[in-house]
Amino acid sequence: MFIFLITPILAIMPLSFSSGSYLTYPLPGLSLRWYDDFINSPRWMNSLKNSMIIGVASTMLSMVLGTLAALGLAQWKSRFKPLVLAFVLSPVVVPGVITAVGLYFFFAPIGLTGSYLGLILAHTALATPFVVITVGATLQSFDTNLARAAASLGASPLEAFRRVILPLILPGLASGALFAFATSFDEVVIVLFMAGPEQRTLPREMFSGIRENISPTITAAAVVLTTVSVILLATLEGLRRRNERLKGSSV
Repeated sequence: MFIFLITPILAIMPLSFSSGSYLTYPLPGLSLRWYDDFINSPRWMNSLKNSMIIGVASTMLSMVLGTLAALGLAQWKSRFKPLVLAFVLSPVVVPGVITAVGLYFFFAPIGLTGSYLGLILAHTALATPFVVITVGATLQSFDTNLARAAASLGASPLEAFRRVILPLILPGLASGALFAFATSFDEVVIVLFMAGPEQRTLPREMFSGIRENISPTITAAAVVLTTVSVILLATLEGLRRRNERLKGSSV
């Protein structure tokens, strides 16, 4: 909790430098110059754009794959179901470094390292389990007789899904999408292994800045990440309360 409070304060402090390399104290006052440096820097803006592109693309792909996987697992009756579910959720459990190394050696021979497609697929592998978990939890209370009733009235499987199943699982799907986007937007380990110079994301740029050139602009970038996380959490809480109201009104 302390880091969420102190980061915005650090970002508005006009820290001075001695010989261009070291931070000096006392702090002379408050300023928004680091936010201005962040906004007007092509390097930081390009990294933010990359994070948004990769995050949105991987979220959309994980929504499709995660929903299909959750629907299949919910209807599948087999003794191997727990094993398959454990395999699908393994990216959440396996340490990020191991996942990054495995993906690098898998993608390198087929030329997907140093590309947007490779990063999107890698982040999709990390984000899909969150969609599977949230949609699967929503399906636990889903009445399959509703889908059968739609089929008996002449609806095709696709139309039954669009008109009956999708509206009921939408809160879980939206929650999974928020978790998926947050996972991709904040991820740095896989980007360190697989990204090229043109695919540097915002967390990757912050990591490089800490190692190579310490600047208070990093704290301004941290405020951006924190703000995005807070917005996602607030949206998630709003969806949860809306879902509870809908359940209460239907009782």
